[in-house]
Amino acid sequence: MVTSQRRSPDGRERLTLHEAEAGLVEHYTALVRLAYLTLPPSLSRHRRVLTAHGLVQRALPGFRLRKTAPQVPAQRPGPARPGPERLGPAWARERVLRAALAYERRPRGWPKSLPPPRALRPMLPVVWGLRLFPRAGGREEIALGQALSGLSADVRAAFVLSRADELPDAQVRTLLEAAGAGRPDRSLRVARQLDAPAVAAAQTLLRSAEFNACSVQTRPTDLLRRRQRYRLAGAVAAVVAVGALVLTATGSAPDQRLAPSAVGQVTAAGLVRAPRTEWADTSRVDFTAWPPRGGRAGDRGLLDRALATWSRPPRGTRVSRTPGTFTGPPPYGTQLLYAGEADGDAVVLLHDGLRTVRYSEPLSPGGRATLDFARTDSSDVTTAAALVVSRTHGAARYLTAPWIAASATRDLLRPDVRARPVRVSTEGITEPLPSPAASGPGASGSATSGPDASGSATSSPSTSGPSTSSPCASWPALQLRSSARIDEQDTFLVTDLGGLVPAHLTHTPLPGGGAPAHQPREATGTAALASWARTACHLAGLPVDVRAVDVWDFAGHPLPERAGRAVWSCVRADTWRGPGEVSVRFTAPGATGRVVAWERATAACSRFGQHVVASADWRARSGHTYLLAAGSRAVTGIEVTGAVRASAAGRVLAVRAPANAQAQVSARLTGGGTLAEVGRSTED
Repeated sequence: MVTSQRRSPDGRERLTLHEAEAGLVEHYTALVRLAYLTLPPSLSRHRRVLTAHGLVQRALPGFRLRKTAPQVPAQRPGPARPGPERLGPAWARERVLRAALAYERRPRGWPKSLPPPRALRPMLPVVWGLRLFPRAGGREEIALGQALSGLSADVRAAFVLSRADELPDAQVRTLLEAAGAGRPDRSLRVARQLDAPAVAAAQTLLRSAEFNACSVQTRPTDLLRRRQRYRLAGAVAAVVAVGALVLTATGSAPDQRLAPSAVGQVTAAGLVRAPRTEWADTSRVDFTAWPPRGGRAGDRGLLDRALATWSRPPRGTRVSRTPGTFTGPPPYGTQLLYAGEADGDAVVLLHDGLRTVRYSEPLSPGGRATLDFARTDSSDVTTAAALVVSRTHGAARYLTAPWIAASATRDLLRPDVRARPVRVSTEGITEPLPSPAASGPGASGSATSGPDASGSATSSPSTSGPSTSSPCASWPALQLRSSARIDEQDTFLVTDLGGLVPAHLTHTPLPGGGAPAHQPREATGTAALASWARTACHLAGLPVDVRAVDVWDFAGHPLPERAGRAVWSCVRADTWRGPGEVSVRFTAPGATGRVVAWERATAACSRFGQHVVASADWRARSGHTYLLAAGSRAVTGIEVTGAVRASAAGRVLAVRAPANAQAQVSARLTGGGTLAEVGRSTED
């Protein structure tokens, strides 16, 4: 039987409005998931859910049905083309993907302080009085969500299309190109490299409830603020109605601040207090196992002021947050970690499962309160080992976790000097310790960006490249040892980068002896301390929300002209949000290491990107300049193109070349794949 086809002059089939609607409705859940995961992770989960539904629903009204004259049915030779049931979903997917990728784009000259134009456009659905968010999952789902948040929108879209929707690579490239992605081939390649350890596991996680924006939970918005706004709106309406007749009437109710005990407000009595020894009897050793400590843990007045300030910061409160941290009011189940006095301030530390919040108020009258937000979900023994209580005069005090048995301090630039023991109070507060964040530029006692007169939260600044500051004289770090009462007893290092939580420092040595290619270890051994002595000063350029920093010595080889042995290191900093940044350092004998490559929002040098290749210019004592390149253990060959052309088998290449020659380096991997050079070469 011959079927009728609607064709344009170029031979492509046309869709009717009904076919497009059928494709959108039939695959609505998958389209919403694609939009939800492609949208910028800086949006709150509530806003992303609504925006994803809005983008999918707006895809249809923009469809234009072009009228054409009916054509005579004709028999088509060869295999049958996809029918409307295939074309409808493909059209809808392209429309939704284009809208999601364009959501964050700003026109030239558009103020960065304003949301992008598409975010200002009214869009259905609209939800009043409720917040929507997908259901939370386990650790694997959180890890995958953090990995996705570290990618660009193009790569996130490629990951979802190839893994969740299981589309062929050719179709994914076509979709990305049609949707306006700049480099679809690179996006797909990075998405493949960033896959979970097992493809089946990744597919299962992407289809789980946490990534399903059509299966959501609800909770109320800030009830107190909403109630006050309604009262204010009613008062304004009353004034407008009777103001012309009774100018002296007092019909408008004053904007009174509700007491903390009002309905819907978390109070001191409702705070969760973990048992004092729970950390020793649970498999979840993180912030949720911290018992309440401090001399003012029973001060309900202080705790109520902290919670009320968190719910609605009064004018003049200094508020800060690490990038991507939600600053909404405290939810039920908020946990008390500490309430006490430190360096002239009353300090309260709270944790709600996703965020850690520090409230401080001066003990002397006339000062302003401070409120600091930091994202701290999925913490563990090392990343929940300490919190910064205060920073003053170039020093910081830490509140150590209850499972910390011993504390010491050491200078990372002096690996041969033994760590000095630290005095710790019975509450777990350390003595004032030298802090690179407290003594560095812009230190203000917390990761703040300055006072905010309106009381609204402001983001802490983050760097856009590797640090170029002058060499530092020292870099203090806190050395902690966990208790023998937990199975993971170990000694590890953390350092203050300006946030509430010190960053965990690890080291991955050169592979050898059958060791895995990439397995970070605690940075307390001789080789690890020597590697960190070459790297510590570059920590100054990292964002304040860094969770962990790993130094991976991925290659070492003799230099030409018998100049000694060089070491290549990849320094990876992972944030609590998920995105990481890496810098490759080249260290020659008798010289300080220099940064030769840098890249942001990449999986390189992690368990999702265990292969790396980099290059550097090097001048020998003879005056000859060489182009050097080295790769990790899976590299079987290196090739150089551009102004310099050379190739070599193995993991190392050294060739005479003009200084600053424009060359591109790539590597061949075990199994036949290829690998591009990390980042873009820079001079330190």
